[in-house]
Amino acid sequence: MYGFTKKVDATYEEAVDRIHEALQAEGFGVLTRIDIKETLKAKLDVDFRRYVILGACHPPFAHNALSAEIDIGLLMPCNVIVYENDEDGCTVGVIDASMMATATGNDSLAGVANELNEKLKRVLETF
Repeated sequence: MYGFTKKVDATYEEAVDRIHEALQAEGFGVLTRIDIKETLKAKLDVDFRRYVILGACHPPFAHNALSAEIDIGLLMPCNVIVYENDEDGCTVGVIDASMMATATGNDSLAGVANELNEKLKRVLETF
C-alpha cells in the first residue's frame, strides 16, 4: 500500500470541501490542485470520472524533512485524492508518508513520516 483510502457517502463537491477543511484543521495548506477529469478532457478529449489530486503541505514537517534529506522534495507534497466511485459516493485518500522515508533510506525521516501519518489519518477520520 502507498496510501490510505476511505469510501464515503458524500457528493464529490461535499467530499472536496470537507477534505480541504480537514487538511486545514491539521495544519496543511493545499499548494496544488490537479483536476484529472478536466485535464484528460482538454489534453486527450476523453471522459473520466471526477477526480482531483491535492498537493498538501504542512510547513513545519516540510522544513524538517527537507533539513534531513534535501532531495525529499522529489516526493513532496503529500498527495490527497478525491474521486467519484462507479457506484454512489466518493473515495478519499491520503499518501502513506512512511513511503517517503522508506524510499530515501534515511532513518531520520521515520519520525516525521509517523507524525504526518497521524495527521493524515485524522483527516480521513473526519468522514
